[in-house]
Amino acid sequence: MKGFFNKLKLIFQDRILRKKIFFTLFVLIIFRLLAAIPIPGIDHDRLAQFFSSNEFLGLLSVFSGGGLSQFSIVMLGVGPYITGSIIMQLMTIMSPKLKALYHEEGEAGRRKFTQYGRLLTVPLGFLQAFSFIKILENQQIITDISSLTLVTTLLVITAGSVLLMWIGELISEYGVGNGVSLIIFAGIVAVLPTSLLQLIASFDPSQIPIYLAFLGVAAIVIIGVVVITEAERPIPITYAKQVRGNRIYGGTSTYLPLRINQAGVIPIIFALSILLFPQMILQFLQNSANAIIQNVSSAILSVLANNWFYAITYFFLVFIFTYFYTAVTFDPDQISTNLQKNGAFIPGVRPGKSTSDHISKILTRLTLVGALFLGFIAVLPLIMRGVTGITAVSIGGTALLIVVSVVIDLIKKIDAQVSIREY
Repeated sequence: MKGFFNKLKLIFQDRILRKKIFFTLFVLIIFRLLAAIPIPGIDHDRLAQFFSSNEFLGLLSVFSGGGLSQFSIVMLGVGPYITGSIIMQLMTIMSPKLKALYHEEGEAGRRKFTQYGRLLTVPLGFLQAFSFIKILENQQIITDISSLTLVTTLLVITAGSVLLMWIGELISEYGVGNGVSLIIFAGIVAVLPTSLLQLIASFDPSQIPIYLAFLGVAAIVIIGVVVITEAERPIPITYAKQVRGNRIYGGTSTYLPLRINQAGVIPIIFALSILLFPQMILQFLQNSANAIIQNVSSAILSVLANNWFYAITYFFLVFIFTYFYTAVTFDPDQISTNLQKNGAFIPGVRPGKSTSDHISKILTRLTLVGALFLGFIAVLPLIMRGVTGITAVSIGGTALLIVVSVVIDLIKKIDAQVSIREY
């Protein structure tokens, strides 16, 4: 405890770090103020009822800090920007030019690659805003919306999403931590008081053992998230000795760290998007004039509403996308090539193809553990709700995973800044 307070003292004695922390807090406060500004013309009682009965939109609303359920000007959060980044990552598989831009052209190439993701944010934000408005219009939550009002609302919502993207990048550049992650973190934390109030309002003394069991499971999950997030498999690397003049260089040993959870929370976000997209289309088609389309849409929606089907599909998608995203972002062939160029090798493994195969084999086994873990975390809210009957656990393991990951990353970056000051 004494060491903690000493470190806290060092943090606030460092003028640069103190300035970064206060800047980050100030920008996050602005984000929360923006999330409280609603767009007019909404029946908020029906909106709250609609979100409480919809699993997918409820979880998305948690990630936007409640902005989606309040239909605020930043209702989409950083969702379009994240979706754009995911699309750009997936495009590297189909486009060798984009792959070379991201992996081979250094910092300048990555800046250009990121710029393409920013540009994608605008059409994606416009499309998502239009979809949500049409769904709410079909549910009679929005009524009598004119063409001018529709266009204005779309522009405001899209501008709000772009503004949050810019705010996130400001935090990354002038603050502490990853800006986009911190915005999602702030959104999740902002929902916690409401969830706790719901839990207190529905408190039943006869269910105290269930509450204690829930707290125990939550503690175990937090420990599990920390362990899996930090766990890595070191692959030993040795640099060959090189003689230059009268000096000998190289001959040192180090290691290549491979994380168990290489993909982070991206597979969960991507799986949610895949599950949400058909549901949005089907809800739109449910009000079709054609009776056949209407009946088919209702039948498929009833299947999607089944908790067992949802849980199994969700788990399967998260599992598949964990492998898929890991393959996109981590290229064993590129790692093998870089090691060979730098005169490094894995002891007992031939350079080139053998090194690439060796890394791929280890990565496949590690990803299996990470994929199973992410799948379990994704369906944890359904399991807890089925066992305890407590609806306030909807923030679940996904939000917990994001919160813990962001806190760990933030602590590491603050420690690095403090270490630099001490040196």
